[in-house]
Amino acid sequence: MHAYTYLPFPQVKSQPAVVVDSFHPNGLVLSHWREAPTPPELREDTSAGMVLRALKQNYPALQQYRYVTANHFDIDALVGVWALLNPALALEHEETLRQMAIIGDFRELDLAAPFAETALKLVCWMNAEEKARFYPPFGAEDLEENEVIASIPKFHYFLEAFEEVLLNPALFQQVWESEYNQVLEGYAQVYGPESKIIQNPTLGLVVVQTSAPVHYYALFSPTSGYDIVVSCYPENRYEVECKYTTWVDLESRPTLPRPDLRLVARMLNALEMSGLTWVADGVTDTGPLLRLQAGKLSKAQRYGNPQEREFYSSTIEQDAFLQILTNYLHNTFSGAVPKKRWTWAEAKAFNLRNNKI
Repeated sequence: MHAYTYLPFPQVKSQPAVVVDSFHPNGLVLSHWREAPTPPELREDTSAGMVLRALKQNYPALQQYRYVTANHFDIDALVGVWALLNPALALEHEETLRQMAIIGDFRELDLAAPFAETALKLVCWMNAEEKARFYPPFGAEDLEENEVIASIPKFHYFLEAFEEVLLNPALFQQVWESEYNQVLEGYAQVYGPESKIIQNPTLGLVVVQTSAPVHYYALFSPTSGYDIVVSCYPENRYEVECKYTTWVDLESRPTLPRPDLRLVARMLNALEMSGLTWVADGVTDTGPLLRLQAGKLSKAQRYGNPQEREFYSSTIEQDAFLQILTNYLHNTFSGAVPKKRWTWAEAKAFNLRNNKI
């Protein structure tokens, strides 16, 4: 296959390219974003997986382009772009790259999966380098320039640096070790005797009861195949999140439509006596949270790891909290049939019909 070159996203208007983990009409789109026009035969759960599939198939349309681009920087996008620039090496390390995309985008870490430990080291290296050298993930709202522009230096750096780390992760241990150990500690906590994991397949819900907030990769480790996560901590501290799995088009399984957590916030606020307020993000947010807050969180805080934000005690006892949430979900999902590729119009219409917003 001919060589590809990274193209900053603003230039795709005039230069056709393979568009990874993004949208643009001037090229071949390989993206799991909802309603993306990815060729059906290349669809996978992650955008990086789609690129790897296209490379394995020697997909004919790849020969029509010389450039690859993405409109934001994250692990899934970087892996997909890098794979097109380094196809032989990407296929040699295919399973590691696939695990990186899953961990990075869905936060679903399975340490029993082949190559997962190596992938976790690489993801933690990327996270540490991104924070040290650039702005943190989802921190572009604090910059004068938007993510499309601000992410370009990240791509230039990581596309150059990633190969050496992929081939020799042990040489970069001092960079990835801190977060890696934090994830392993949280993983042990979540699966330890003092924690409890309750999975509800009917609602696509996982409840994780544990002693303290942990890293996302640990918290979401038991949630593969599920789309809503409830974290329960001592002293009536809770958080609910609709996973990114219901923002994208999953290929591996059908999902229920994403529920609007703002209605649950209203129910909880009618009962809350602490003086604090239950707040929830809308259904189109990439990862809506429902939580008790004393003030507004920035996007970087909302998408940062749970142990990096404060959790407040509610006056609502845990059993009552879980009952309110599960009753709402049972009522909302009544009659709903899981399917693939919900459109945003369908998701909004579903919530409008069921909740009379």
